[in-house]
Amino acid sequence: MTQVLVVEDDPHLVRALVINMEARRYGVDAAPDGATALRLAAARRPDVVMLDLGLPDMDGVDVIRALRGWTRVPILVLSARQASYEKVEALDAGADDYITKPFSMDELLARLRAAVRRAEGSPLAPETTLVETDDFTVDLLAKKVVRGERDVRLTPTEWHLLEILVTSPGRLVTQKDLLREVWGVSQSTKTNYLRVYMAQLRRKLETDPSHPRYLITEPGMGYRFEG
Repeated sequence: MTQVLVVEDDPHLVRALVINMEARRYGVDAAPDGATALRLAAARRPDVVMLDLGLPDMDGVDVIRALRGWTRVPILVLSARQASYEKVEALDAGADDYITKPFSMDELLARLRAAVRRAEGSPLAPETTLVETDDFTVDLLAKKVVRGERDVRLTPTEWHLLEILVTSPGRLVTQKDLLREVWGVSQSTKTNYLRVYMAQLRRKLETDPSHPRYLITEPGMGYRFEG
């Protein structure tokens, strides 16, 4: 059963969402504020988060950033905020979709199904914390890489790229998805960023950076991690 965490302080909307999703066999947890949402996300490991930005204790964008510190769970923003810069801020913080209130339940459920389909492409279990290869180990929990018993120093951007790739082993991650996830929607065409940072990662992790074994380029499409 797909588990959804609804983060919303309007009890009437929460009730409507719970009724509609449970009728379609989704499991639903609800949180009225950001602090409860972060506790529930850590304890329940939902498959999708639906998040209002206007929460009583913190801004929803801060909740997105906190979640993105440790999980790639799909985040669907439900918000009455319609200004373009507010949408961009939420998406750049790590949201996967932005749905403006009021919305139709049919559209919301279609967006939910799409988020679940995208997430199903990631084969690592949520509890996986170590990715081991013959040459290096990636500790997802401690956010560090060890090669030959020595820590490899990565920049935050290098780490973010590596984390995305190693949590989707064997799967093509497109240039657009990587750019959007690491640099934000506004930079989704800057493929030169990717080339520079992938070259840096290979120099730090690959035995022969010019003939990579782990960080594979799919020309014109994206990148793939082979463990």
